[in-house]
Amino acid sequence: MTRDTPHLTHVDSDGHVRMVDVTAKTPTARMARAEAIVRISPELASRIRAGTLAKGPVEEVIRIAAICAAKRTDELIPLCHTLPLDGVDVCTTVADDHVRIEVRVCTFARTGVEMEALVAASIGALALIDMGKAVDRWMVIERVRMLEKRGGRSGTHLAADAKEFAQ
Repeated sequence: MTRDTPHLTHVDSDGHVRMVDVTAKTPTARMARAEAIVRISPELASRIRAGTLAKGPVEEVIRIAAICAAKRTDELIPLCHTLPLDGVDVCTTVADDHVRIEVRVCTFARTGVEMEALVAASIGALALIDMGKAVDRWMVIERVRMLEKRGGRSGTHLAADAKEFAQ
């Protein structure tokens, strides 16, 4: 990369990686929603619903893992700001062939919480794999994506096929 490269927010004028300075930005209410879809076997789905996995209540472990991950995103993603999270909600939906993990993260800050929502959904998916691997060794994380973001200079964005979160 040369100094003639178009402006990159995480690279200074000398080409060194840096954390973006958000001091001048006005704090606003911000929210982000992300989801992870994990393909599972019908047997695992049945065992999750029945609460009969040896490792314990899968949906509660997913919830705890996702919340903890959201709170530690700045330790996992280089150059990510440390944010005061005001809320983290985790919802799991168990279908016959997959589990959907949706995470909603809120803050009042100078920068968004998209990475916190994505990290939380990802770690929730990995917690599911850890919990269910004795029953289904071939689980696959099929998708991790943003569904919605609100707040900040760029405003609201909603994935074309995502439903808005009930406020």
